[in-house]
Amino acid sequence: MSQPAISVEGLGKRYVIQHEAQQDTLRDALHQGARRLWRRFRWGTGFTEEEFWALRDISFEVQPGEVVGIIGRNGAGKSTLLKILSRITEPTTGTVRLRGRVASLLEVGTGFHPELSGRENIYLNGAILGMSRAEIRSKFDEIVAFAEVERFLDTPVKRYSSGMYVRLAFAVAAHLEPEILIVDEVLAVGDSQFQKKCLGKMGEVARDASRTVLFVSHNTAALQAICRTGLWLQQGRVVQHGPIGECLSAYLASGNESAAFTPANTAKPHITSVTLDRAALTSGRLRLSVGFKSPFPLGCPVVGITLHSRHGQPLAGCNGRMMGERWRPPALSEGVITAEINPLPLHSDTYRVSIYLGDAVQDYDQRLDALEFDFVSPHFYPESPPLHVIGQLDLPWQWSVEPKSS
Repeated sequence: MSQPAISVEGLGKRYVIQHEAQQDTLRDALHQGARRLWRRFRWGTGFTEEEFWALRDISFEVQPGEVVGIIGRNGAGKSTLLKILSRITEPTTGTVRLRGRVASLLEVGTGFHPELSGRENIYLNGAILGMSRAEIRSKFDEIVAFAEVERFLDTPVKRYSSGMYVRLAFAVAAHLEPEILIVDEVLAVGDSQFQKKCLGKMGEVARDASRTVLFVSHNTAALQAICRTGLWLQQGRVVQHGPIGECLSAYLASGNESAAFTPANTAKPHITSVTLDRAALTSGRLRLSVGFKSPFPLGCPVVGITLHSRHGQPLAGCNGRMMGERWRPPALSEGVITAEINPLPLHSDTYRVSIYLGDAVQDYDQRLDALEFDFVSPHFYPESPPLHVIGQLDLPWQWSVEPKSS
C-alpha cells in the first residue's frame, strides 16, 4: 500500500492573546500612549495574557488521489489547519508530513509577488513547485485562457482587481499540476460565472487519481459533488472523519443555531433571539423561532422573514400581515413566533436570514443577516447532487417521454 500523501499527528496551534486593562481616569488615558511604547520592549503592569488553541490534538491521514472536504463553522480552525499544511504557519505541537509538490490558494494573491507581472508570477509559481520552464510553458496558454487576464498579462499584479487576482491565482494553482492542491473559500471572491468555472475545474482535478485535494467551502453542493471524504472540525478538534455525506449530515444536524440580540432601545418592541432548528433543516424543512419583547402589549405581533442567497440576493419573504385574517395572535408583551417552510425548495448552498418585528401597522425592529446556514437539499438529487445549478430553487420537476409512432 502506498504511503499517505498527507500525514498529520497530534497537531496543535496555540496563540497568545494580549489584553490591556481598561483605563479609568483621564490621567491614565493621557499616559496610555507612552506606556504602550514602553511595553513594546518589556511587559509591564496592565497587560494580561490568554492562551487560545486554534487547533488541538489533530490527527488524520489523506491517501494519494483522495479529495477531502473540510467543514466546520467559523472559528473551527479550518483556515489555521490549511495554513500549517501550506507551510505558512508553524505548528505549536505535532508533526505534518507531505509527500509531493504542494500548491495552495488560501487568500487573494497568496504566493504572488506584487511587483512582478502576471506572466512573471506564473513562471515564479511554477518554479516554486519545482517545474521546469518547459513544463510551465506547456501549460501557459491554458492558464491565461482560464484566468481571462490576457490584456493585463504584463501588468504588475499589484494593480489587479481582487477578481483578476483570484482568477489568475486559481488558474496557476489548478493547472500546474501539483500532487497536493489546497483550496480555501477564496473562490467566494469571484463572480458567479467564475465560481462555476472554478468548480468545474475542481471536478476535473478531483477525477485525477494522482492528485490529492483539500477543499474548504460552504458550498455544500460542491462538497457533495467533488469530495469523497469529509473532515469536520469543531473548536479546533476533529469531530468526524469519513464519507462526505455522513460528515455533512452530522455537521448540519449538530445542535440548533441561535443568535441573541441586545437592543439599542428597550423603549420600543425589539427582537431578543432567533433560533434555527437544525434537525428540521436536515429533513428538508426550514423552521425559525423568533423571540421578542415589548414595553407594551403588541395587539397583533408580526414577524417578517426574508431569505437571501449567500451573496445577499433576496430570494423570498413573508410576514404575518400577509396572512390576513388567518393571523390573529393575542396581544403579547413577550413571546416566540415560529415560522416553517415545508418542504424547503432550495438548492444545496449557504443562505442568510433577515428578521423584522412589528404589529399590524408598523415595523419596530430589524436584524439584517441575523443568521446564516448551510443547506443540503434532500429532495431531487439524492445520488448525484448537481455541481452547476440554475438559480436557487430546487423545484419538483416531473419528466416524461412519449415515443412518436411512425
